[in-house]
Amino acid sequence: MAPQNDTSIRINKYLSERGVASRRGADELILQGRVQLNGVLVQEPGVRVNPVDDVVLVDGQAVRSPYPAAGARRQVTVLLHKPVQVVTTARDPQGRKTVFDILPQGFREQRLLHVGRLDYFSEGLLLLTTDGSLMNRLISPRWHLPKVYHVLVRGQVDEAWLEVMRKGMTLAEGEKLAPVEVRILRQDQREAWLEMTLVQGLNRQIRRMCRDMGRTVLRLIRVRQGFLELGSLKPGEARELSPQEVQRLRQAVGLPPE
Repeated sequence: MAPQNDTSIRINKYLSERGVASRRGADELILQGRVQLNGVLVQEPGVRVNPVDDVVLVDGQAVRSPYPAAGARRQVTVLLHKPVQVVTTARDPQGRKTVFDILPQGFREQRLLHVGRLDYFSEGLLLLTTDGSLMNRLISPRWHLPKVYHVLVRGQVDEAWLEVMRKGMTLAEGEKLAPVEVRILRQDQREAWLEMTLVQGLNRQIRRMCRDMGRTVLRLIRVRQGFLELGSLKPGEARELSPQEVQRLRQAVGLPPE
């Protein structure tokens, strides 16, 4: 663990600066046994961290430092069109293809982190970044940016069906959902395309909502996150965000300019 020197800071301050939690919230994470420092479980909130060299994990996920080491490369943020049957993880025990396997060669050399997830059979917009502070803000419920999905379901739907989602439903597992913006894009006798805007980040939320409403999801595509749009990217294609897009994204989650 980091010695107490001029470059070290308290771990609760470290976590707070990266948008993981408030200092008090960081203390709670430590007391709950959810924080590791260099592979060792942190047991005291007073532990100090070297922001450049130490590795901090919260719930097993790395918290990247915004303090670059000498000679470090610039931060990179990438928008990927994730295809179906690809997992959003660095390694898969089942040997399935991951989002890092399909990245264009130039991006594979970057130390990218995936921002949230899309499940195995979902597709569309997925952000990856080397900027740990940006990643932590984007996955934080406090700074959650609305995500827009185009969803194909089996069977027709009507306004009464949509209204249940618009009012905020409770899932079979007991989770209470915030109201969801939803509208019909088009439908025929067999299936319907819907547009849904989510302001929460619950696991498999759309599939579980449709399940509870008696509909099977045939296709699920994330087309927008905040102001960022999937656009014309084809499955497997990726592009780096422009400096202007990065600054706008940082501003949207309360971070200062790079």
